[in-house]
Amino acid sequence: MTKGEATQVKVHFKGKDEDFIIFVDDIETYKKWKTDKSTPMAHFISTFQIFVTHKQGAQGQMDGASKATLENEFGVSKEEEVIKKILEGGSIQEAEFPAHSGPKNDAQQGSIVTGQVAR
Repeated sequence: MTKGEATQVKVHFKGKDEDFIIFVDDIETYKKWKTDKSTPMAHFISTFQIFVTHKQGAQGQMDGASKATLENEFGVSKEEEVIKKILEGGSIQEAEFPAHSGPKNDAQQGSIVTGQVAR
């Protein structure tokens, strides 16, 4: 992977009153989990945190979902159960962030003199 290059994968679930987001670290393991639930969720999720976007879809400001919000939408407030429901019923959203270009260490580059002629 090049300097600064990254891929962000999230699962978006459109609820009745809110939009919910879960971040996934390993998309291939997540896809395998969808057909084989014996794979532990910890193999493709590092942060077991549920976010809401305040009806902004997969975009917008994300805040942690309250237990009351989870209870209203899913009928339970236990995060592991809600995460399973979001992962099973949500849609994958992938975003690629391009690599940065330029020198790796400006201190190692030659000095730049502007407006003067070196003698």
